[in-house]
Amino acid sequence: MPARVTPRWSYLAYAVVVGVLLVLPLLLSDFRLALVGKYLAFAVAAVGLDLLWGYAGVLSLGHGVFFSLGAYSMAMHMKLQSEELPDFMVWSGLEQLPWFWEPFRHFVVALPMAVVIPALFAIIVGYPTFRSGIRGVYFSILTQALALAMMILFIGQQPFTGGTNGITNFRSVAGLSLYSSGVRLGLYLVTVVTLIGVIVLARWLVRTKTGTVLMAIRDGENRLRFLGYNPVRYKVVTFALSAAIAGFAGALFVPQVGIISPSSMGILPSVEMAVWVAVGGRGTIVGAAAGALVVNWAKTVFSESLPEMWLYVFGALFIGVVLLFPRGLAGIAGQIRELPAVRSLRRRVAGPAPAASSAAGANHRSPLSPDGSGNRTTGDRPVATARNVDKDSRC
Repeated sequence: MPARVTPRWSYLAYAVVVGVLLVLPLLLSDFRLALVGKYLAFAVAAVGLDLLWGYAGVLSLGHGVFFSLGAYSMAMHMKLQSEELPDFMVWSGLEQLPWFWEPFRHFVVALPMAVVIPALFAIIVGYPTFRSGIRGVYFSILTQALALAMMILFIGQQPFTGGTNGITNFRSVAGLSLYSSGVRLGLYLVTVVTLIGVIVLARWLVRTKTGTVLMAIRDGENRLRFLGYNPVRYKVVTFALSAAIAGFAGALFVPQVGIISPSSMGILPSVEMAVWVAVGGRGTIVGAAAGALVVNWAKTVFSESLPEMWLYVFGALFIGVVLLFPRGLAGIAGQIRELPAVRSLRRRVAGPAPAASSAAGANHRSPLSPDGSGNRTTGDRPVATARNVDKDSRC
């Protein structure tokens, strides 16, 4: 699949956004900066979910589990930095730290585990599920059940997980005091860099042959299978990568918020992640991150200004965005370009195309698309067909 050319103005817009994020610490209080850091951690998780849902077409409604597993890994480390034996274990009658808590005393173990544990759990769940041919709405329901089961499990294991209250009362991370403004600023900047890195990684991945195969799975899995590919491998690897990204986002979330509880594993947080991607624009990477930032910012604003009505306002806002902008925030520019008045103006500015050039272009166009790329498009989102996948990349 030929790489799509990114307009120059897009790079300028990205540079402006990054500049604003870097300037915010000079303008906001520590509390507000921690809020923005939380939004950015959510944006990281949204990018991971967009890889799975927007490009592979696999909707997971249990991604809150992977986010929370990463968060618990980091929370266990921070709790042991503050207390030799966590307080909830003392209240439950434990006199010795459980063996599986011991490795998390070390930051160099806790941080990798925040990525490895969600990825391994995704492989354990995903491989037999995809191997059995479960997909579509059935997979979504299965992940919802997984989220509910994990939440109940963590609540029931109070001596080891803190139960309903979760893990909180942190004082330091990696030996650095969380009460220091410099440490909080460092956590914020690390989150910004992580978000940029994840977006760059995701955009690179979807423009490779693997990305083409993922889109072919989304648009015609059976046809891809007939060509000799094994969609199960691609879906399992993408599911694991998405879970790892969500886990790392959870590890960034905990130090800035100061608490993690089983409620983050529930169905509602997982559905909210899907809402972020849908509002931002499924299959756009940057749109998914923008959707997470906008939705959570609006949630904070409405909950502060309209404490009794904010749920209704928030719901109306979501419905309005979905109805008016079905391609999400990232597709607004494309919808504007397709307006009859705008299209007519563009034709007048461009003028009539030379007949010779039009004929030459027609001779080289692919029957699949009007732009000659060989890829059909739906709005701003590329649509891969099975015949477009390079046969040299078969599994």
